[in-house]
Amino acid sequence: MSGWLVKFLVMAIGRSLRWRIDDPTGILAHTPQRPVIFATWHNRLFLLPYLFWKHWTNRYGSQLVVMVSASKDGTKLAGVLEKFGFVCVRGSSSRRGQVALLEMTRLVQSGYDAGITPDGPRGPKYQVATGIIQLAQLTNAPIIPVSYDLSWKIALNSWDGFLIPLPFSRVILRIGTPVTVPQSADNEEREHKRLELETILKSLSDI
Repeated sequence: MSGWLVKFLVMAIGRSLRWRIDDPTGILAHTPQRPVIFATWHNRLFLLPYLFWKHWTNRYGSQLVVMVSASKDGTKLAGVLEKFGFVCVRGSSSRRGQVALLEMTRLVQSGYDAGITPDGPRGPKYQVATGIIQLAQLTNAPIIPVSYDLSWKIALNSWDGFLIPLPFSRVILRIGTPVTVPQSADNEEREHKRLELETILKSLSDI
């Protein structure tokens, strides 16, 4: 399936959904003063491009960089995300990890917002890896936890139970309190921040 066709399907389904937004800290209501890092679970990746397009990049004109696995599946995903105008950096914890982290750091420091699935690309499911914490520490960019729940969906038989929303489903988009990582953080504080982000993301999701 071509990247353009997948984009059309994502946009069509996204526009058909009945949205409710839970954003108690007002992230979407305020123009960002600096780059941010969005974090969402891997199994909620389907609506990620639509959400960023509608609520962020289309509204603020910001540029978004996303980390995508260097695998063959990642190549297909990158082909779709690039159709939305996103910049894809290829890498994961098992392949090109440090190189990708440096590329992401450079782009965020130059003004790009970032999008990361912190339990991807291979899991464990709902467990935040350390890469996003390192990126936040290096760039001084706050992490914005984002998740959503669907009333009608298909859950694939994959490691993450990938969720595909059915048209006209009700969806609750939840945005959590930003997580910041001090640039002076040591290993103990980084682990504390990792667990904090993991706890917030779980609390935003019906899991």
